[in-house]
Amino acid sequence: MRAADAMMEALRAEGVDHIFGIPGGANLPTYDAIVGADLRHVQARHEQAAGHAAEGYAWASGRTGVAFGTSGPGATNLVTAIADAMMDSVPVVFVTGQVRTDLIGTDGFQEADIVGITLPIVKHSVMITDAAQIPVAIHEAFHIASTGRPGPVLVDVPQDLSKEEITYEPPTSPVELAGYRPNTEGNSKQIRIAAKALANSKRPVIYTGGGVIKAEASAELREFCAADRFPVTSTLMGLGAFPSDDPAWLGMLGMHGTRSANYSMDEADLIVAIGARFDDRITGKLSEFAPNAKFIHIDIDPAEISKNVPVHIPIVGDVAKVLPKLTREYQALQTDPSRLDGWWSRINAWQDEYPLTYEPGSEGEIKPQAMIQAMHRVTGGDAIITSDVGQHQMWTAQYYGFNKPRRWINSGGLGTMGYGLPAAIGAKVACPDEQVVCLSGDGSLIMNVQELATAVNEDIPVKVFLMNNGFMGMVRQWQELFWDGNYSGVDNGPSPDWVKLSEAFGAKGLRCDDSADLDEMMQATLDHDGPALLDVRVSPRENCYPMIPAGSAARDMVG
Repeated sequence: MRAADAMMEALRAEGVDHIFGIPGGANLPTYDAIVGADLRHVQARHEQAAGHAAEGYAWASGRTGVAFGTSGPGATNLVTAIADAMMDSVPVVFVTGQVRTDLIGTDGFQEADIVGITLPIVKHSVMITDAAQIPVAIHEAFHIASTGRPGPVLVDVPQDLSKEEITYEPPTSPVELAGYRPNTEGNSKQIRIAAKALANSKRPVIYTGGGVIKAEASAELREFCAADRFPVTSTLMGLGAFPSDDPAWLGMLGMHGTRSANYSMDEADLIVAIGARFDDRITGKLSEFAPNAKFIHIDIDPAEISKNVPVHIPIVGDVAKVLPKLTREYQALQTDPSRLDGWWSRINAWQDEYPLTYEPGSEGEIKPQAMIQAMHRVTGGDAIITSDVGQHQMWTAQYYGFNKPRRWINSGGLGTMGYGLPAAIGAKVACPDEQVVCLSGDGSLIMNVQELATAVNEDIPVKVFLMNNGFMGMVRQWQELFWDGNYSGVDNGPSPDWVKLSEAFGAKGLRCDDSADLDEMMQATLDHDGPALLDVRVSPRENCYPMIPAGSAARDMVG
């Protein structure tokens, strides 16, 4: 068969049923092979959006997403999505077309060295040099993308090779790659040492990240935390792995986390980091981060251990396999739970003194925080929520309250504006029976608004709740607080008429500018049987608090 047809067979063998992408000259053989291949292709309107849709698909389903792009600008348009997937450890296989092999290196039309361009932002990449490599590379790409620490894999396919005739035999055994053996079990001795350290701790904090969700380890996390009265906090990417309505939950930590979470980290004597990476939005001023704590770090990626914070007890392994072992070791020690009484008294005092709160608006005014609370009411707190980046993202993390994993999809590491809508499309394709809502800001949504056409034409009934404040909100807040109010490049000017724009794409458009109508309008948006957008006019100069100023310590939170 043609190598392009063998690629389709390989994709189907990997369980793929959806692909996001855009065709072009260099990948025409691949698109020809899609016809009759029993695969649904979702035609995006921009390759970056196709990549984000594949990310949303992977986040929501736990499966590996797939995005196609052609050579040259098609491939380079995928770069942001590739970098985003790398930063947030999202398993996506990107397949790009490439010019004919005889044109490579000649600056041929739409030639770009996409393997070279993306080398620092992929888990693995390969440029096909032999047609017989194509299906093999696909199988290896899926294995690499989905095992160990997940991430993006790029397969670059020259057009002429994809047209060649090859023999394809489906694999009969799992992929084995020399030199690639992720350590999943964790060291038994280190696990025992960690259990003893926990038993001796009087001020422990369990600090969880997105790695818990990637490992499908939420149940194991809950069981571990139930072994004692451990206080639990999470990064932005880890929300939902531990239920937000559990009494042990401290809220999100970090730059816009709760004071109780950040103060607990600051005064802890032992921090157990699980599937998290101690990034700067968590640590603040690194030299003053958790000055009294020892650290246990459980992560499948050994490169993360002691990368930012020196770790006293490292455990390299899959958290889904390590946590049950740690739980058993801890339970066998028969500790006295009362040793944590003083610690919980301290934490409860912070929770009472510093709850998440905001000043109510004037009559009819819609506060952004109230918008998130309304979204929680109308969705029952159980929708898949995607977001872009900025204030709206942080307010959602603070006020929505996620009780299940894979309900919160956003760009945490790279911070990509324009991410939310295509990610919602991918999530809805992956989970058609779930309610999927994109909560976006006006500065972000405009960057990939063309994907409303994708949602309409592909009959993907995503809903968009637009938090419209007329600004690049988070940048405006920083300029107000740290740049003497010198507002530069943050006023979005006259917004488009979002209702008319939505209708121009064939979606339903609605607008709300009165708090009394908010729940009703949100419900009407959800009840529409196709793609719909609700433009919510919120307080334009509201700031997102609390906040750790960049480079400051957790104890120096403001707001």
